[in-house]
Amino acid sequence: MKKGEITKIIERVVRKEVKKQMSEIFIKEEGNSSSLTELVSKSLTEKEFKEPIRKEYKVGKKEEIKYTKDKAINKVLNETRGGLPQGDGTESYPTMGGGIFDSNKVTEVAMQSGEFGNTGEFKRELGAAMTAKAAGVPVEKVPESTMKALTRDYSGLMKAIDKKKTNGV
Repeated sequence: MKKGEITKIIERVVRKEVKKQMSEIFIKEEGNSSSLTELVSKSLTEKEFKEPIRKEYKVGKKEEIKYTKDKAINKVLNETRGGLPQGDGTESYPTMGGGIFDSNKVTEVAMQSGEFGNTGEFKRELGAAMTAKAAGVPVEKVPESTMKALTRDYSGLMKAIDKKKTNGV
């Protein structure tokens, strides 16, 4: 697909989505509803499309504090006044994906990345590592036979047990 085609497809999808959202968000007034529809359906020129959206912020004049005798350093210090926000650093993003991101979500995130071919095998290996960690033993010190037992695929065995229970044999 060429760049121009992709651009047109994205334009159409965005325009369609904007129309949908505008009808949900804004209250349509009788006089303005037709002009609003015309504005949304209007095709953008290449210049308008490429020009970034910019917000103008009202910046009040800050009083300059004299930190040092050197004018250049003093200017930089005044520009960067305020420093880093304080707190635990998660105020802006307290949750990710509907919950707090912690070590319990590692499996979920790793599986969604799509880098692991056999997801069942990966889950078993991760479960074995987490079991060893919960027992307080480093994964490297767990005997190979134990790791094989922890990572073995028991689905066939479980199916046979379930079949035996249902057949009563």
